[in-house]
Amino acid sequence: MATDLPSSPAVAAPDAPGLRRNALGTGGIVFLVVAAAAPLTVMAGVAPLALLVGGIGAPVGYLAAGVVLTIFAVAFTAMTKHVGSAGAFYSYVTRGLGQTAGLAAAVLALVSYSGLQVGVYGLLAQQTQATLLDVFGISLPWPVIALVGIAIVTAVCWFGIDVGAKVLGVLLVAETAILALMAGGVIARGGAEGLSAGSFAPSSLTGPGMAAILALCFAAFMGFESTAIYRSEARRPERTIPRATYVAVGFMAVFYCVVVWSVVQAFGEAGVQGAAAADLPGLFFQVIATYVGPWAATLMQLLVVTSVLASQIAFHNAVTRYALALSEDGVLPAGAGRLHPRHQSPTTAGLVQSGIAALAVIAFGLAGADPFRGLLVWINTPAVVGVLLLQVLTAVSVVVFFTRADRPTRHPVAVVAGVVSAVLLAGATALLVDNIGLLTNTESAANWIVVGLVPVVLVVGVVVARWLRTARPEVYARIGRGTAPTAEAHS
Repeated sequence: MATDLPSSPAVAAPDAPGLRRNALGTGGIVFLVVAAAAPLTVMAGVAPLALLVGGIGAPVGYLAAGVVLTIFAVAFTAMTKHVGSAGAFYSYVTRGLGQTAGLAAAVLALVSYSGLQVGVYGLLAQQTQATLLDVFGISLPWPVIALVGIAIVTAVCWFGIDVGAKVLGVLLVAETAILALMAGGVIARGGAEGLSAGSFAPSSLTGPGMAAILALCFAAFMGFESTAIYRSEARRPERTIPRATYVAVGFMAVFYCVVVWSVVQAFGEAGVQGAAAADLPGLFFQVIATYVGPWAATLMQLLVVTSVLASQIAFHNAVTRYALALSEDGVLPAGAGRLHPRHQSPTTAGLVQSGIAALAVIAFGLAGADPFRGLLVWINTPAVVGVLLLQVLTAVSVVVFFTRADRPTRHPVAVVAGVVSAVLLAGATALLVDNIGLLTNTESAANWIVVGLVPVVLVVGVVVARWLRTARPEVYARIGRGTAPTAEAHS
């Protein structure tokens, strides 16, 4: 496959100058990326739909997604030491497929992560609004809640990545603990009919809804690959990034599977789909109230809010680091990469992202849109498709990089993992597109608009790259400059 990058190694560029170095260890990065996935939110908010559609085989769907993403991680992390930038997908795709493909991936990544972050403010507003009313009897308009959330996220991220990691660590432990408490309560009491392994039987894995729910299962891992975004702030990134990636994927796959399996046990294999149909949004709250106590259900409501808030902080950090990488390469204005002199956080990019979020909230609010069916669904859904497609491009890039550089004999596992994960992730993306109505809750032609936004963004990236190649060749030559190998001598 042809590439725009020269075949000879470029001179390594420094990693994101000015970011706080050595601020994150493996644990800090794991907190950041797992918090982005918002385990409590995807479990309480989305897993009931997976159970309704896929039945008792739903727990294995999360394991299957975890296995595919682990294979992807093998390829992804093998390339880590050859990538010197904190641009994640942008850096990896540029290194393997050239500047044009890399910039297209960068534009898609920036738009997708921004969409994930902006859209989830709708979920934050909806969950907070319901919790305030149910627990405290307070009623507030959802746009007001969302704007307060934007202010909180901006403030936390303003004070730097180490502060953000500590906040996320506390919130992640809390939301994980409440899910573990629920699962433990069900297991300790033997569920509704005694514990059963029927979810793992072959007949349960081939049900009519299992293919459809894989889209939901892969969406539950959104953000795990952003381990590489924190390369510049990680201690010993050549070890920390791979370790954090495997820990994050492995933890989420096993934890999601156990939690969803415990809900199957709570209602019994014959009754869980009926229970989900009867009360989809309240399914998890029913389980914890029955097997632990009503107080735990109230606590879970509160922690769902902090779970969403944690994911917002994590995605905000991801967006600003993509913007920083593009600013350093000259694609975005230099001002977009301005850092706080004390906290060493990308403050300008952060303020721009928060401004975009505020404008979206105000616009949807003035239009009278629902925060979930409006802001979340129509902004978040194409972003999920975009991230999956970026994973496919990255897997292909890894294969091309090692093959083109005549390294397959030294990295045969990475090449095989790249090929396998590219095929599997392409299949997962196709399943997601085919079942996009599960996320949008509509079968209208609007689904085509949602899906169509993704290739449009990619095309825009290609057009911009080609324009830069002709009109500003000096900028085009700098695209992906941070992706030069920083450890080539050790490979």
